Amino acid sequence: MDRAAIVHENFLRRLSCGDLPVGGLPDPEISKTKLNEIFRSQVLSRQLDRTSRKMQASGKGFYTIGSSGHEGMAAVAESLRPTDMAFLHYRDAAFQIQRANQVAGQTPVWDMLLSFRAAASDPISGGRHKVLGSKALNIPPQTSTIASHLPKAVGAAYSLGLARRKTPEHQLLPEDSIVMCSFGDASSNHSTAQGAINTACWTSFQSVPLPLLFVCEDNGIGISVPTPRGWVAANFANRPGLKYFSCNGLDMAQTLQVSQAAADYVRRTRKPAFLHITTVRLYGHAGSDVEMTYRDKAAIEAGEANDPLLHSARILRDSDASTLVQCIDIYNETEATCNRVAEEVMAQGTLVTAQEVMASIVPPLRECTPSNGPAPDARMALFGNDIKQMSDPQPMSRLIGWALADLMLEHEEIIVAGEDVGRKGGVYGVTQKLQNRFGPDRVIDTLLDEQSILGLAIGMGHNGFVPIPEIQFLAYLHNAEDQLRGEAATLSFFSDGQYTNPMVLRIAGLGYQKGFGGHFHNDNSLAVLRDIPGVIIACPSNGADAAMMLREAVRLAREEQRVVVFIEPIALYPMRDLHDTGDGQWLTSYPAPDRRIAVGEIGVDGEGQDLAIISYANGYYLSTQAKAAIEESGIKTRVIDMRWLAPLPAEALIEATKGCKNILIVDECRRTGSQSEGLMALFMEAGHTRVSRVTAQDSFIPTGPAYAATLPSTEEIIAAAKTLVSS
Repeated sequence: MDRAAIVHENFLRRLSCGDLPVGGLPDPEISKTKLNEIFRSQVLSRQLDRTSRKMQASGKGFYTIGSSGHEGMAAVAESLRPTDMAFLHYRDAAFQIQRANQVAGQTPVWDMLLSFRAAASDPISGGRHKVLGSKALNIPPQTSTIASHLPKAVGAAYSLGLARRKTPEHQLLPEDSIVMCSFGDASSNHSTAQGAINTACWTSFQSVPLPLLFVCEDNGIGISVPTPRGWVAANFANRPGLKYFSCNGLDMAQTLQVSQAAADYVRRTRKPAFLHITTVRLYGHAGSDVEMTYRDKAAIEAGEANDPLLHSARILRDSDASTLVQCIDIYNETEATCNRVAEEVMAQGTLVTAQEVMASIVPPLRECTPSNGPAPDARMALFGNDIKQMSDPQPMSRLIGWALADLMLEHEEIIVAGEDVGRKGGVYGVTQKLQNRFGPDRVIDTLLDEQSILGLAIGMGHNGFVPIPEIQFLAYLHNAEDQLRGEAATLSFFSDGQYTNPMVLRIAGLGYQKGFGGHFHNDNSLAVLRDIPGVIIACPSNGADAAMMLREAVRLAREEQRVVVFIEPIALYPMRDLHDTGDGQWLTSYPAPDRRIAVGEIGVDGEGQDLAIISYANGYYLSTQAKAAIEESGIKTRVIDMRWLAPLPAEALIEATKGCKNILIVDECRRTGSQSEGLMALFMEAGHTRVSRVTAQDSFIPTGPAYAATLPSTEEIIAAAKTLVSS
């Protein structure tokens, strides 16, 4: 027999003969009705695990990572309110089942079995993944096994305190709620978990409200690697700003009492707490896992002897809440229910077409209060003397700063956050004056941790804010990129559009910084962003475009609930001149607050039909420089600014190049993985055969005089254009 069958038979045999593990009596203040209710949730969680394996064996189920051994989480759910947002560990079926008891009209058996089936009618993911989650139960779906959901739990908890001072239009969570996130002992070692917990401590240490309950479910092993005995307690019991609680998760009564105390502490003090629950893992890691290959049989059997359902039956018996015969009856009746419902569920249809699968990648629209733009009087009071300068030509950095201020004045739910964005005004001064104008609640100086910065934004988006986080340099994104790929961009997909986390992520990046910083500050690759489904990438080339595109980015986030990445080319922040020193041809005046550049709208300079040059950002600047010299050679040229890199503005580019004999793509990103690859494919598939490209080399960027040696240059563009046209 497999281990699941052994645990099943052990439970029935030991209850039949009264052979139960020893333990203390529950507090008499805990009602017998409540103990029975928690036990029923635990039993249902167990029987769903068993049913999932039967469904897989019949070829009608697709998930067998179960919650067996972690049934104590039902008591944690009972200690919280259904309005407390819960970001759950993947072994927390008992939590969701018990929470379903707190909300009328729930059908947890049907819902969870639909998820095992990957049925199109699954109410949380629409058949895209087996995830715990429910809109009605305030449980956003998670797929993480490495605690990557912890940073956004920190952000959601932070948003609760902020919402008391700045109420967002689409606020989801009550002001007196708290946030809970759960994870395993092995995941607690992941840098993402460590960073999130450190951020919570850092915040709490400064007496900033952060009502967050961390729940670590310690079963002593991560797939096959044991957790050192005592490690979790030693690691987390004495963190500054973090209150530590611990309980035996096998004892549902003790777990209920301790988790109630932890939840009450968080709710009362608005400070974070760490609840350490000892559990066991039954059945191995998943249905395909042969635990005997890496664990001693004695250790496996010791865990099985500590089955939490045995402990719960003993508590019910010793408190006169139920008899062991009644416990067996509940167990068998629940199994019968799961089997009956599973028969119906296995007949449910699954997703079939690509269109069905992709339907929830793009979030749904939401209704927003119409805006007439920032009020003139308020603008005058906010900007002061800056108003007079707005009609004069200015560099990009200043126009982005003004656009941010106008947007924040227009929409109070916008929050700017990042390292150094406040008093310093950002590394390049883009956010100067914002904190003075809007205060530290809306312009937040964060700690140095990109994962936590993005997690803050994701969590705030969960509660109705429109965050604009900043990553100082593109190279700094890479240690946190999974917060976009694995969390922000997937939320709508895995929740069937029910949950979203809109944001506009500003990143200073790309190359051409004249010898400063090397590849740490001159990262010329956007490949990690381009392949994330649903993410919009904007990349302006001049100040006026930047201001108008930023307004569109905020509209996309606020009204369409999109995740937008706004790449700001650092080298163009201060750019003034195009051809000659002092010509000021790359300066632009500030466009009126109601002007936007729509997503997918490109820019075209010139009408020449001999050559079309397609580029963006620094490449567009260099191509514009090259255009004069190219036309002096008699080649009539138009230069096209993509502006929006994802989704690729394919139709607009095809239309803009109609009638052009030759197409030259200028891409400052590296040759491998750059936009140029997609553009080459686009034009070749459209029937254009005279297409060439100029790209950066597949190299990092050095510090010093050779900073631009691997990057496209004006001279290289001119030469490539002449070669293409004359070939």
